[in-house]
Amino acid sequence: MNSAILEHVNVTVSDPEKTADMLCDLFNWQIRWSGDSINGGRTIHVGAEGSYVALYSPKDAVGASGSSYENLGGLNHIAVVVKDLEDVESRVKTAGFSPVNHADYEPGRRFYFRDHDNIEYEVVAYDE
Repeated sequence: MNSAILEHVNVTVSDPEKTADMLCDLFNWQIRWSGDSINGGRTIHVGAEGSYVALYSPKDAVGASGSSYENLGGLNHIAVVVKDLEDVESRVKTAGFSPVNHADYEPGRRFYFRDHDNIEYEVVAYDE
């Protein structure tokens, strides 16, 4: 039996275009689709060939409530695997974000950062 493959995650953001531009710049991703979506909102799919992040913004946005790590159903972070961790960290800093929680672990290295909507990203590079 084949394993299931994660195709996408869908997150609510304040500005899908701004977040899509950021993700394209940081990870060399591309916009796969954009258009109107549920409840009068807008969605942009951004990612690579096999997977993507759906960036949804509702017509009438509601502010965030508390820490995702303390709310059932909260999105804690989005992890992205890269080949050159230092290059991506440099891009993250240039974009105005602060990399934190650097760690070496078996079998790789990682850091985290939060974007303009306070969404946490884990960036990881695995030893080859």
